[in-house]
Amino acid sequence: MSVLLTVRRVVTAVALTATGLTGIAFAASPATAACSDVQVVFARGSTEAPGLGILGRPLVSAVQQQLPGLTVDSYAVDYAANVSQTSAGPGATDMSDHITEVAARCPDTEFVIGGYSQGASVTDIAIGIRTTLGRGGTIPENLAPRIKAVTVFGNPLRLSRQTINSASQLYGRKAIDICATGDPVCGNGANAAAHLRYAFDGSVTRAAQFAANLVRTT
Repeated sequence: MSVLLTVRRVVTAVALTATGLTGIAFAASPATAACSDVQVVFARGSTEAPGLGILGRPLVSAVQQQLPGLTVDSYAVDYAANVSQTSAGPGATDMSDHITEVAARCPDTEFVIGGYSQGASVTDIAIGIRTTLGRGGTIPENLAPRIKAVTVFGNPLRLSRQTINSASQLYGRKAIDICATGDPVCGNGANAAAHLRYAFDGSVTRAAQFAANLVRTT
């Protein structure tokens, strides 16, 4: 079975799951005029409706809970998240452009960035990692100190035997790259359901704790 066919089957399951999770909001979080202490910038998975998606929304809430006393807002990367997996490059450009704009307007704002599935590839490209899913804009290196943490789930980069930790000298130590056992999108497994577990298996809490610790200590 080709990787693309596997991805298509999995993202169809993601879409069905997202449709069933009506209790989770999918509306995009607009960039606000006010400057926050921390902004979570997240790219949803393939076929999810525009917004933060099934992992971005709980991640933002968990980071907020982990950082009492700090203001935390969010931005949902604006990209097609199409099933053909061709929109990661444009998504990376939107992510990098947004961070560049906010960083210039809000000199004290720090960032937690990340994504799920194709959204993880968006993140890979935005931090300068070459992938098989195209090219796009990258975050200027002078802003790297303000990117406090990188949080990705179900990252297709792993199919090429890499993680953000191994592929990026600039961001590797700041990254948590989570892949469930059996996930075909990141682990070359055969269990499509594994790609849908991240919102329920403690991965979001783990990622939020990791990110919050870096915000507090770096």
